[in-house]
Amino acid sequence: MNLFRLLGDVSHLLAMIILFAKIWRSKSCAGISGKSQILFAVVFSTRYLDLFTSFISIYNTVMKVVFLSLAYATLYLIYLRFRSSYDQESDTFRVEFLLIPVVGLSFLENYAFTPLEILWTFSIYLESVAILPQLFMISKTGEAESITTHYLFFLGLYRALYLANWIWRYNQEGFFDQIAVVSGAVQTIFYCDFFYLYFTKVLKGKKMSLPMPV
Repeated sequence: MNLFRLLGDVSHLLAMIILFAKIWRSKSCAGISGKSQILFAVVFSTRYLDLFTSFISIYNTVMKVVFLSLAYATLYLIYLRFRSSYDQESDTFRVEFLLIPVVGLSFLENYAFTPLEILWTFSIYLESVAILPQLFMISKTGEAESITTHYLFFLGLYRALYLANWIWRYNQEGFFDQIAVVSGAVQTIFYCDFFYLYFTKVLKGKKMSLPMPV
């Protein structure tokens, strides 16, 4: 494992912890897209099925279990424990517009036409667009809390670091995973505007606001 991947994993873990802690401490999931969190839970569930079929390392197993646990614990907070604070009226992104093409693409573009491989490919494609309901919700409400922006920053940083990881692996090992690299690049692009606003506003103590859709 190289440094970029390790830092990417740490950033990903920090993002999930920040989100969970934000909801738990404030006893509110206001401003959080439950739909995005469902999609991320589906991503982990379909990607980590190899927990039952193969062992890579203790680190790999522990991280997968932690990600799965945090994903479903967050869903529990949003849809059960603090359900009354969930802003369902603002969380209106049509996720079927993401799921249908992702399912189709995972059957058409994969490395092997087997159930586990198709589900892994599906998880990669889905992760690249899973944040869209959250970004849409922010654009719809017009602003985001600082804690929510920190969560999004570390989530975007995780993808950027993983791109660096793929570049390093290609240069050092000659390894290139086209599906993961292209999907990761697409996901990172979605964060570009957010990164700009984060560095120019949030880090200066200003509240991040986005233009509301007409």
